[in-house]
Amino acid sequence: MRRTVLIDAPSNLGLRPPAPGTVPGCYKLAGALREQGLLRRLGALEGGVVVPPRYDLGEWEEGDGDFNAAALAAYTSRLATRIEGHVGSGDFPVVLGGDCSILLGAVLALRRLGRYGVAYLDGHGDFRHPGNTAVSGPVGAAAGEGVAQITGRGQADLTDLDGLRPYVRDEDVCVLGIRDADEDQEELTGLGIRHAPVGEIRRRGPEAVAREVLTHFQRSPLDGFWIHLDADVLDPSVMPAVDSPDPGGLLTDELRSLLGPLAASPRCAGINVTIYDPDRDPEGTGAALLAELLESVFAQP
Repeated sequence: MRRTVLIDAPSNLGLRPPAPGTVPGCYKLAGALREQGLLRRLGALEGGVVVPPRYDLGEWEEGDGDFNAAALAAYTSRLATRIEGHVGSGDFPVVLGGDCSILLGAVLALRRLGRYGVAYLDGHGDFRHPGNTAVSGPVGAAAGEGVAQITGRGQADLTDLDGLRPYVRDEDVCVLGIRDADEDQEELTGLGIRHAPVGEIRRRGPEAVAREVLTHFQRSPLDGFWIHLDADVLDPSVMPAVDSPDPGGLLTDELRSLLGPLAASPRCAGINVTIYDPDRDPEGTGAALLAELLESVFAQP
């Protein structure tokens, strides 16, 4: 049986400030989930913390590319080395963010080891890149560019570390749980990047969608796959403590049913959890929800 290892990646480098002069509070996610006893509840080993650089936009202006890019590139490489060591040893990392840009560390690690897919559970397509700014707006916040960056779209200092672009091929990504009106769907369809919005998941059933994803990954020459879980895939009625609490998301049991088959697959190499912001949740109800969800699908028997 693989050992589950809990790793903290409390980086907020990929998000815009919630207000001038402030920093995004999602860097507190890892601490909030640990306060819920997650290490014990998962039966996990301690994987430590990969400490991020300071959040500092400096003299960045719109048009300068991604902010915090140099710090994010350095952090990605360090996080990748930590994750690579565990996956290479047969462990199952549970990586607590942080914002969505921590996924770069996971996919760089996996790219060093072979060819891996990504099940991208997120309320948004995260496909903003320099080629679609007329639709998606200017680049800048790496957390809103996740699918684009892991598939090699965007500035090379983030998308081509170690000369390994793309970290994940288009056909090896499955985007799950985006809102039905997500603006990225047309481009994703044209590129052959699989995606299932909330309405489709609800219509077909989350277990059936998960099984189809697993079948697709099984038919591809992959060494395994990684799960990216953004808390904003959940509806704000159950998870309001995110930076973009858009209505029309999955409910808790729907997400559990979607995650369950993916988590049970022996080809699942690990998971990262992102975007929950304890600053927006003084009662800690979101942390309790996420800890219970992770325990229910990832705890060692």
